[in-house]
Amino acid sequence: MKYLKQLFVAFCLLIISVARADEGMWLPLLLEKLNEQHMKSLGMKISAKDIYNINSGSLKDAIVSFGGFCTGEVISSKGLVLTNHHCGFDAVQNHSTLEHNYIKDGFWAKNYSEEIPNQGLFVTFIVRIEDVSKQALQGVTAAMSETERQSTIDKNIAELRKNVKKESYQDSFVRGFFEGNQYYLFVTETYRDVRLVGAPPSAIGNFGKDTDNWIWPRHTGDFSMFRIYAGKDNKPAAYSADNVPYVPKKSLSISLDGVTEGDFTMVFGFPGRTMEYLHSAAVDQTVRVSDPTKIAIRDKALAVIDGFMRKDEQIKIQYASKYAGISNSWKKWQGEVLGLTKTNAVAKKQAYEAEFQKRVNANPQWKTKYGSLLSDLAAAYKELEPYSLARDYINEVVSRIELFTIIAQINSLNNAMEKNGEKGFNESLPRVKERLEDLYKEYNPEVDKKLFAALIEIFVTGQNNYFISAELVKAAKDHNMDFGKLADEIYNSTDLDDATKTMEMLDQNPKQLVETAKQSKASSLYADIINAYVDKVQGEYTDVQNRINQLQRTYMQAQMDVFKEKKFYPDANSTMRVTYGKVKGYEPRDAVKYEYYTYLDGVMEKYVPGDYEFDVPEKLRELYKSKDYGQYGNNGKMPVCFIAMNHTTGGNSGSPALDAYGNLVGLNFDRAWEGTMSDINYDPSICRNIMVDVRYVLFIIDKYAGAGHLVQEMKLVHPKKK
Repeated sequence: MKYLKQLFVAFCLLIISVARADEGMWLPLLLEKLNEQHMKSLGMKISAKDIYNINSGSLKDAIVSFGGFCTGEVISSKGLVLTNHHCGFDAVQNHSTLEHNYIKDGFWAKNYSEEIPNQGLFVTFIVRIEDVSKQALQGVTAAMSETERQSTIDKNIAELRKNVKKESYQDSFVRGFFEGNQYYLFVTETYRDVRLVGAPPSAIGNFGKDTDNWIWPRHTGDFSMFRIYAGKDNKPAAYSADNVPYVPKKSLSISLDGVTEGDFTMVFGFPGRTMEYLHSAAVDQTVRVSDPTKIAIRDKALAVIDGFMRKDEQIKIQYASKYAGISNSWKKWQGEVLGLTKTNAVAKKQAYEAEFQKRVNANPQWKTKYGSLLSDLAAAYKELEPYSLARDYINEVVSRIELFTIIAQINSLNNAMEKNGEKGFNESLPRVKERLEDLYKEYNPEVDKKLFAALIEIFVTGQNNYFISAELVKAAKDHNMDFGKLADEIYNSTDLDDATKTMEMLDQNPKQLVETAKQSKASSLYADIINAYVDKVQGEYTDVQNRINQLQRTYMQAQMDVFKEKKFYPDANSTMRVTYGKVKGYEPRDAVKYEYYTYLDGVMEKYVPGDYEFDVPEKLRELYKSKDYGQYGNNGKMPVCFIAMNHTTGGNSGSPALDAYGNLVGLNFDRAWEGTMSDINYDPSICRNIMVDVRYVLFIIDKYAGAGHLVQEMKLVHPKKK
């Protein structure tokens, strides 16, 4: 038995070594030092300097953070930007009406004058990245509390940013890496005049919708197009009719050759958040408690919204984006649990920790410094579990009930008055009006009331009563646990679910509105729910989490000290990263093997006339029937999507998939369901990113939409014919 355990530990360490072939989200400025040799061994034909260079145009200059939540890439010398359909969906939705339903019908600007401005949308370029760890950590000591440590770092960063060398129109930010053991400075340029150019109908851009989300094989044309506008000096400028298309330092060339299995691919973007170096107790808690709880709550929310959307087109328009957002994480968590279980992630973490402890115990210096680290982390996570669960409930339920969001906005006016008097109230009022106007555009009180009934029921019945508002428990009992009747009483107690009445009162007598709102049962219940959370959960959760953060930072440094043979990459934190690997299929379960490509044939196989998820536009069916694919088809077939072993996550949506020469071959938009646990535990056996083939994008633009003028802006190449 002892031999078998040793063998398992050795196997897991081998997996760690093998995983380097495809695992990792690497900082582009360190590629030359850490990754270039390996990338070339996998087939890359360009150099690290072609990817990241601050002295001349490089691939990084064609990559943008799109709105701060996705990635985009510049694909023409006139500032044309490609991103995912789901990244641009909010903009498409905001411009859609029943008369001009761009969600259903798509949108294509025929010229610059038809391109639609989008208030609040921006793109950000990275000018350069610098290691500022020494400056950021100056004066930090091990004896400091988390608050003291962060305060010192914040002061150092403020001083850094004040003195950073940059142009007047540029900005900067500093982020921590490796749990705050290192810090990097990013100098940026942000353009805030970004206009909608084109988007396919959702029957193409979101084909398969929720059924196919996170699933391979995939047949989704997940793309939309925007254009960056600048002042006449090509510098960032606020929206103006006089602005002109931005001329980039670099735009991507587009390959018409596609990829084959084994080809090198690279994804460049802004991944949001990963947690690759967690203790096994944290992973166990995710599989056993946190993910199942959040899945169950979202089950209820999705059922309510879906019921309304299928019956009412106006509600479908209002709630489409919200539904997609709820569904996205809901399905991802299910895949995460499946993947972590299938790959024995907890056991592998434990084996890794056993080897870590063995090496620590064999080194007197490490034993003094790190000897109790793993046991301390395990104990802290056990202490955190009930508070973390209560936090999941409050986040998943309260944030989903929009009446509570409205009440919170009205309460903010009262808070502003109490803090800064009349001046504070008057300064806050315009912001509250703007937020509520935006909320009410996509709000239906009947939907919200049904959500309240469904979610409050699981909130009350699903967790320990100790953490629940006493007023809510009493109200539920008073209504004999009939949460539909409770919802009727709560929503009848206020007019805040009426957009017209609320906005009129905000215009005519906002102070009276604040006073009236405070007297309602809805506001009283909301206040008691929040107060119960603050009193019983928030403080304890924060204290334990701060302790875990401190231990995790030490553990991160300890892993780098102990496992010298391993190249470590920092967890994702919405900063620019490069990930790379090879095109490859996979085998998710017994007797099932997935190929790496899908074709338009598969779209037609899934076609269900009039179906919410699988309808296919007539024009696309005609093009398929005639095999009219133009220069974008391959051997009489139209490629749609492909997969590879690139390590991606949220925020990588819209990221360019690049070939060995740095040409655009696809657009990253998803991961295979079985491998969504890559945020916690990347496993090369099942972790795959999903990309729409750029040839399908061009085919839809040109042959389907008749917007060939946009293709003419782009540089199309045939790298495999060199």
